Amino acid sequence: ETFMLPHYVSTIQNACPWILRYLVAAVITNRRKRNMMQDLVKTIQQVSYMYQDPVTEFVEALYVDFDFDRAAAKLEECESVLENDFFLTHAVDDFVENARFFLAEVYCRIHKRIDMKALTTRLNMKPEDGEKWIVKLIRESRMDAKVDFKEGTVIMNSSYNPVYQQVIERTRNLVFRTQVMNSSIDKNSNPNKKDDAKQKGKQPRAAKRQETAVAA
Repeated sequence: ETFMLPHYVSTIQNACPWILRYLVAAVITNRRKRNMMQDLVKTIQQVSYMYQDPVTEFVEALYVDFDFDRAAAKLEECESVLENDFFLTHAVDDFVENARFFLAEVYCRIHKRIDMKALTTRLNMKPEDGEKWIVKLIRESRMDAKVDFKEGTVIMNSSYNPVYQQVIERTRNLVFRTQVMNSSIDKNSNPNKKDDAKQKGKQPRAAKRQETAVAA
């Protein structure tokens, strides 16, 4: 969350855009941080002319272009990239598993009728394992969907997020960001605050010394 604050994002864009690979990996491997994906996608788009790799291209293909074939191809490339990355080599399996989850979720949400064989092919999975995995996905993500095993399809029912839920998602990080901004404003507006406090602490001591000298 800290790296997604405006001044950190600005630094990443100007000085170290390669950090985006690790931000993407952190968000994808931890589904609890999925609410940060929207801001991350914007940053990837802004830096795409300077830096790209299969990890960032996977996100761009999935969330910007909605090109699922390209996203699936980039996901395969991500495996080799992460295996050769010293800091991410231990997270390859988690990344691939969760990346499949994100890909399948987006695919299901924008299609009315889904061919499970076609989706499992995009996920680079065996048909039998793919069907079980898709059913598990629907249960975990609580999608309003109906699985037809005879036809090998998933039928999605149209659903919309309530207005209050949209407001909650959009304002989720505002409290944290507001606190950080307030603390930075206080530091910038009161640079001599500590010095003033020290001087105030010294004044009573000096007064006591003068009173003691007069009494003597």
